[in-house]
Amino acid sequence: MDDVEKAILISFDESGAIDSELKSQAVNFCQQIKETPSVCRLCIEKLCFCKLVQVQFWCLQTLHEVLRVKYGSMNLEEKNFIRKSVFSMACLESIDDKICTIWESPAFIKNKLAQVLVTLIYFEYPLIWSSVFVDFLPHLSKGTVVIDIFSRLLNALDDELVSMDYPRTPEELAVAGRVKDAMRQQCVPQIVRAWYDIVSTYRNSDPEICTTVFDCMSRYISWIDIGLIVNDAFIPLLFELILVDGISEQLRAAAAGCVFAVVSKRMDAYAKLSLLKRLEMTRVFGLISDDNDSELVSSVAALVTGYALEILECSKRVNSEDAKVVSMELLDEVLPTVFYVMQNCEMDAAFSIVQFLSGYVATMKTLSPLKEKQMLHISQILEVIRTQIRYDPMYRNNLDILDKIGMEEEDRMVESRKDLFVLLRNVGRVAPEVTQIFIRNSFASAIASSSDRNVEEVEAALSLLYALGESMTDEAMRVGTGLLSELENTQYIPLVLAAFLDERGIHHPNIYVSRRASYLFMRVVKLLKSKLVPFIETILQSLQDIVARFTSMNLTSKEPAGSEDGAYIFEFSQAIGLLIGMEDVPLEKQSDYLSSLLTPLCQQVEAMLMNAKRLNPEDSPLKIANIQQIIVAINALSKGFSERLVTASRPAIGHMFKQTLDVLLQILVVFPKVEPLRTKVLSFIHRMVDTLGASVFPYLPKALEQLLAESEPKEMVGFLLLLNQLICKFSTLVHDILEEVFPAIAGRVLSAIQSIVDSSGPEANTEEIREVQELQKTLFTFLHVITTHDLSSVFLSPRSRDFLTAIMQLLLHTSCHHKDIITRKACVQIFIRLIKDWCARPYGEEKVPGFQSFMIETFATNCCLHSVLDKSFEFGDANTLVLFGEIVLAQKVMYEKFGDDFLVHLVSKGFPSAHCPRNLAEQYCQKLKGSDIKALRSFYQKLIEDLRLQQNGSLVFR
Repeated sequence: MDDVEKAILISFDESGAIDSELKSQAVNFCQQIKETPSVCRLCIEKLCFCKLVQVQFWCLQTLHEVLRVKYGSMNLEEKNFIRKSVFSMACLESIDDKICTIWESPAFIKNKLAQVLVTLIYFEYPLIWSSVFVDFLPHLSKGTVVIDIFSRLLNALDDELVSMDYPRTPEELAVAGRVKDAMRQQCVPQIVRAWYDIVSTYRNSDPEICTTVFDCMSRYISWIDIGLIVNDAFIPLLFELILVDGISEQLRAAAAGCVFAVVSKRMDAYAKLSLLKRLEMTRVFGLISDDNDSELVSSVAALVTGYALEILECSKRVNSEDAKVVSMELLDEVLPTVFYVMQNCEMDAAFSIVQFLSGYVATMKTLSPLKEKQMLHISQILEVIRTQIRYDPMYRNNLDILDKIGMEEEDRMVESRKDLFVLLRNVGRVAPEVTQIFIRNSFASAIASSSDRNVEEVEAALSLLYALGESMTDEAMRVGTGLLSELENTQYIPLVLAAFLDERGIHHPNIYVSRRASYLFMRVVKLLKSKLVPFIETILQSLQDIVARFTSMNLTSKEPAGSEDGAYIFEFSQAIGLLIGMEDVPLEKQSDYLSSLLTPLCQQVEAMLMNAKRLNPEDSPLKIANIQQIIVAINALSKGFSERLVTASRPAIGHMFKQTLDVLLQILVVFPKVEPLRTKVLSFIHRMVDTLGASVFPYLPKALEQLLAESEPKEMVGFLLLLNQLICKFSTLVHDILEEVFPAIAGRVLSAIQSIVDSSGPEANTEEIREVQELQKTLFTFLHVITTHDLSSVFLSPRSRDFLTAIMQLLLHTSCHHKDIITRKACVQIFIRLIKDWCARPYGEEKVPGFQSFMIETFATNCCLHSVLDKSFEFGDANTLVLFGEIVLAQKVMYEKFGDDFLVHLVSKGFPSAHCPRNLAEQYCQKLKGSDIKALRSFYQKLIEDLRLQQNGSLVFR
């Protein structure tokens, strides 16, 4: 053993017995050898004479690396030597009268040899080493050793270069195309013939080498001439091996893999359908059993499902009736086996059950009525869905206590059920009666099933019914036809309520189950509402302990206060609010119920506000969290009360909510800078606008003043959304309120926008920029809402006029430049509305001095002409076309209001700047003066497109 071999052995040692410094020296020594000019000759020599696998691997790895990195700088003699030596090793030929025994080495060494050969093929085939494959074929007669290495070479070629399962560089894709084209022309038929001869020769004596050949062959079928495989020689051989008993199961599975590759080959739909029919696949259906551990069953299952998927794809792409009939017949043959596979076998990861079944169900939408066989398939699809959504009993205890394993299993099932329930709803639309009968029978069989499976069966049946119910229309729910008619059994309401209210539901010891029960209880209350009025007293008594906890919230540091708790409180409170907020509840009882909830909650808030100054830093977060939860609870509670009830029929109830609002508004005074509390109060004000209607007005000035006082950009967005709600609900009734707050809003928002412009650069705070961008977008919506609700006079109040110029410039810039087309459209619509509001007919009194000239000289030229001439204005985009329509409408409105002043300026100043020919300008004038807005729009679009072509993009965008 020389120094090189010793160094390699030491560098590969993982036993820990070698001194780390010595190992480091060995690694460095090996690296130095790699850098020597004669390293390739050294590696070839070692491969011929040394049987140590570490040395063999290092030498092959070094050859691979040197070829990849230094091939271009090698001399011709060195390349010839490496090529001849490596090829000789693979073919059991002698090198300098010495036969290399690398074929005796482990598989990973032979794979490494194949990888070195592929690297040579990458650089040299077919231009330099054109005969590599043809030269290899005669050596296959030497037996299984060479056949094995040849198969490894083809596999490595697929892995390293040809297969599209891995990301490839453009250069690699080009080389792969070159190699495949050359192989198709030169040697693929000979290779396929060699595969056939090898399998025919060794099928009985060496099934392992035949399996290796089939595994290799299945990789190549996708890109070679399919006629080389689909013929009277190869297809019978493949099916004979699949079907015959008494031979290696691995060989039978590999043969099935080759047929799968044939089935999956991309081709014309009609040719594919003919091929699929020719294969007579029914002969393998009987091989499917529930032996999931069988390699043969797994391979045949993958073959059958792949075959079915290809038929389905063909049925979508063929147009002739005959072809569609053939595809449906083939599907009818294979589907029972596919359904069996889906329910009993381990599925191939690449096959999506839901995707396939959804595709099949989609083909039924055009068929009416469905045939008996298709009805049977629908029933089998429903059975597959039920099987797939059913929990495994082995997880029952984990799910009951909801430990880590239980939570993971629940999350997995929730995710997998999403697509299955979508499929269920699609099936329900295609065959509603079959679906409803199946679900009813599922209940019957679930109840009758043994106790060890009863829980999972019942849960699956309930989940099916729940999912189907969610897809039903309101009309179907109201009429209650079919299965739904059997669900109208109000005598069972007490039993349902008991399950929700006792330890099985809201009082379940597991908090997650309790929360889920609260959510579902809220859904039940929403649906049943008036039917629950007789049970309100019972419900509240059953929930007395929770109501007590709920009305005396006192979070401690040991209790969680996350979003899940907020959702729990929200759902519980909303359920109670929906119950007691109905008009069917007598006024006196309703007042008592509401007072028993609101009074203690408000008292807690008042007490915490009084003691706010005495809070120490440790208690403060908990107290603030308590207040947050109280606001969430009151907010949700109020959702059960309609505006008509609290303002018209029962104003006493409205008075209670006004008192509550008065209390909660104090939070803004005591905690002016606590953003979570401000956000919660803002949400409650939104709620009270809907609940109290116009009677909320007296509370707004104080609320808006406090909200505006400490608003950051993020909060200002919420503030503007509140104003939008007020304007949309009350229109001009909010004029005075809006006039009061608008100057402060304009100043704050414009200042925030300018600060971001001034600070833009590589070090700018991206979060701040994002928040201001969101604020700017909300501002445009706010201005749009103002103008479309007859409130544009707010802009002209003495205190607001100072901001008018800045607002107009911002709107102009946005209407021309903003990357969001919807925002640009909103700004153009604002201008259209302002023209209508502020400008009389031609030659009338100018309401806003300078506005008309601004629109004619600036807006018309920049927005209506130059912005649409820019190539970024894409007429192929639907939203852009809508914006263009608004821009054309703006021109029409400007002509109606400004008359010839607008037209003369555009024709004499605007169009010439865009090099518009006079005859086109004259046609524009005629179209504009006409009454056909569609004709004007079509002409103007053609005009813009012609100007773009004429200028060839040379216009400087203004």
